[in-house]
Amino acid sequence: MSSEPLLKVQGVETYYGNIRALGGVDVEVHKGEIVSLIGANGAGKSTLMMTICGSPQARAGTVTFDGTDITRMPTHLIARRRIAQSPEGRRIFPRMTVYENLQMGAGLDNLKYFNEDVEKIYTLFPRLKERQSQRGGTLSGGEQQMLSIGRALMARPKLLLLDEPSLGLAPLIVKGIFEAIKKLNKEEGLTVFLVEQNAFAALKLSDRAYVMVNGKVTMSGTGKELLADPSVRAAYLEGGHH
Repeated sequence: MSSEPLLKVQGVETYYGNIRALGGVDVEVHKGEIVSLIGANGAGKSTLMMTICGSPQARAGTVTFDGTDITRMPTHLIARRRIAQSPEGRRIFPRMTVYENLQMGAGLDNLKYFNEDVEKIYTLFPRLKERQSQRGGTLSGGEQQMLSIGRALMARPKLLLLDEPSLGLAPLIVKGIFEAIKKLNKEEGLTVFLVEQNAFAALKLSDRAYVMVNGKVTMSGTGKELLADPSVRAAYLEGGHH
């Protein structure tokens, strides 16, 4: 592991109006890692993802990416530094075809790799290839999630932010999506920061993880350590995942 993390969040505080959503968060993601952030609904996980992308901007603290302070940078310039996000709720373009959605994800400077990149996505998610001329809005939830991840990957990111990729999906689909993430990490060395309510799946997949409660990080450790931790098990893993 390189000494300097690819992503470093230090003392970040984020507000919605006067309401403090994040209260001094510290998180690091090193190159080549899969790191997850788990916690209950409303803990501030998605707010942290959005703060990393500059909307909303942190009111205190710093966000450093690849050695550059991006705390006050506008969102489009942050994206240009090759941070790609597959947001919560997928947010694909419903009236565009699968292929057009993937086109929207490609950065202007990556167009020479476009066909090669599309083929890579189709290999990763064969369902998207079958549906390439279908409108995004007509896809199933699982297919839309694959498309959202695929579109983010078209930007050739150094860091992929995944916000709740398993939300509302059947367990089998979730398994496929997590396997795809693992494959990208192993074969391409893709760095992934994952926010996930399905704590069991996230911790199994992750090198390291953080637990967030009420806008603060309360615990961190390897995925294995947190899976084995009694308090984590009691709070997030009870209910059949043993």
